[in-house]
Amino acid sequence: MLKESPDDPGGVSRLVDHLFRQQAGQMVSTLARVFGSEHLDLAEDVVQEAMLKAMRQWPFCGVPDNPAAWLVTVAKNRALDLLRRKTVFRGKREAIEATLLEWHGETKGRGPDVGGTRFDRELRDDQLRMIFTCCHPDIPHQSRVALTLKTAGGFSVSEIARAFLCNQGTIAQRLVRAKRRIREKGIAVTMPLPSELESRLDTVLSVLYLMFNEGHSPHEGSVVIRADLCHEAIRLASLLADHPVTMRPKVHALTALFLFQAARLPARADAHGGLLLLSEQDRSCWDRALIARALHHFERSAFGDELTAFHLEAEIASCHTLAIDSARTDWPRITMLYDMLLKIRPDPIVALNRAVALAEAKGAEEALAALDELAGHSALASYYPYHAACGEMLRRLGMGEAAADAFLKAQSLCSSEPVRVFLQRRAEEARTR
Repeated sequence: MLKESPDDPGGVSRLVDHLFRQQAGQMVSTLARVFGSEHLDLAEDVVQEAMLKAMRQWPFCGVPDNPAAWLVTVAKNRALDLLRRKTVFRGKREAIEATLLEWHGETKGRGPDVGGTRFDRELRDDQLRMIFTCCHPDIPHQSRVALTLKTAGGFSVSEIARAFLCNQGTIAQRLVRAKRRIREKGIAVTMPLPSELESRLDTVLSVLYLMFNEGHSPHEGSVVIRADLCHEAIRLASLLADHPVTMRPKVHALTALFLFQAARLPARADAHGGLLLLSEQDRSCWDRALIARALHHFERSAFGDELTAFHLEAEIASCHTLAIDSARTDWPRITMLYDMLLKIRPDPIVALNRAVALAEAKGAEEALAALDELAGHSALASYYPYHAACGEMLRRLGMGEAAADAFLKAQSLCSSEPVRVFLQRRAEEARTR
């Protein structure tokens, strides 16, 4: 036993919270496969009950030597109890019970393997299946991220609502609709057919990309970053990158992109929670361990002959992260990489990012001309970074009033409080130059 929680009451709560984040998605994934995806709610309830039992018992009985194994045992026993009592499982009870016992490593002639290599591999396989289930094309697009976070990531409804600044009712409705679609369409917790894997994998990667971006640059709210979303996207991407079925070069590229970006998160805000530009950040605060992991995946992404948008974005991120300082960033190379990215993804947002890089490579005048060429894109009319970029180029060219107007236009379109404060300050500085 570990320390009794009366001596450390907060420690048990933190441990259970950590285990829930690490284990819940894996356990729900396995139980959903065993019960059938139509009983996803039941699988979630079983895991929730195991966590609640830990919260009730561990403060008084102490924390088990192997907390994760304890949770699995409790969840399995509760699942077996429900299996024997619920009429809905009649006709398949024996097969499900055998599978549950196999999951726990208790078939005849073999001792428990909880925490062992085989058990860990089974959990990873089930979680991979669940990610593909959550991102199934028959599930409404808006619900996929929420379902992935809830089911594969162990996020609560309130955490998801807070992450996307929706009310809990909206998130709950999305989850209900997604689960209803799973039941109606008979979507199983299984891997796609080989003929479907590539297109389905692209959907999964898109969901993870959206998840990470929302954590890296929240659309609304009072914080500069939402690190929990970023790290959950990294965890799920790493699961894909390390699994033999999905370890494609593009998966390694996306994982590298996430890790390069996440390495800089500790320096993105000042002591008061204000936004810091890349050029203002203290690079000694960047996470070297994450950079090392990023380089590993970036190297792995180079195998094969496929060049994806994720490869190019990862290399752009590496140019920023590996530069000794802002002044020695290889801006000409970054501009060239954006040119290549535009050929793969002809998108006005990519063109905007290229224009910002062009300002560093060739000057504000050329960058402003590039931004003017984008002025007709409807997608950029209400996109605050476009107007902020225009303001910055105008400021550099000495047109203070026009720059201030552009910054204030950007502020009017922005719902992130730290960014709004930053843009207000930029507007004031432009006027007083």
